[in-house]
Amino acid sequence: MSAEVKNSSGTRKAGEIAVRCQKLTRYLGEGEARVHVLREVGFEALSGTVTAIVGPSGCGKSTLLYLLGLLDRPEGGEIWIGGKNLAQAGDEERTAVRNEHIGFVFQFHFLLPEFTALENVMLPMQKLGRLSRAAMQERAMKLLASVGLDVKSHRLATQLSGGEQQRVAIARALANQPSIILADEPTGNLDVKNSAVVFDLLTRLAKENGQAIVLVTHNPEIANKCDSVRPMRDGVFV
Repeated sequence: MSAEVKNSSGTRKAGEIAVRCQKLTRYLGEGEARVHVLREVGFEALSGTVTAIVGPSGCGKSTLLYLLGLLDRPEGGEIWIGGKNLAQAGDEERTAVRNEHIGFVFQFHFLLPEFTALENVMLPMQKLGRLSRAAMQERAMKLLASVGLDVKSHRLATQLSGGEQQRVAIARALANQPSIILADEPTGNLDVKNSAVVFDLLTRLAKENGQAIVLVTHNPEIANKCDSVRPMRDGVFV
């Protein structure tokens, strides 16, 4: 029997397709500098699983991640999230889907330095606008507790260590209970100990919530801990 998880969008079953793309094509640059970055790529990620995309720099890994996260548009192909093909959807619809369905964790945490850890985690919930302020604070505190930082919730981002900042970024990514977590080198800016802590936290919390994790990494130890590994080279999976 499949595990089921309740989230803001209803019931999510482990093993369901959370995000899928077909024949995804992307070029970058202009004129003679134009590069064919993705060549009709097909990919899918399942709820409750962790998929690593690996390969040399410039092979198209991060470009694919940004397309799946609706941060960029392809020249061709389809991107399916929540039963809709969003590859060429309008800005308003893409923004709404990002807020509800997608959480991001980047190599650099991108916390707002003038905000506390608690306020940073609350930001996605404020943007979605579904909870009262008290409910947002309660959820943010629970998320910070889950990454071991509830005691530092009122510290500014600049008063936290690099590993702590990345743990806050994980809590922020989980704020709206998204169905998909996209992580671009989430441990690339950390030492070995903090890399292991951050990866273990991210994968444990996402699996508990039945979320699909797609991460780009150059770290073979991180990749080997994932449920599946998809190598890329020259804009295609190999």
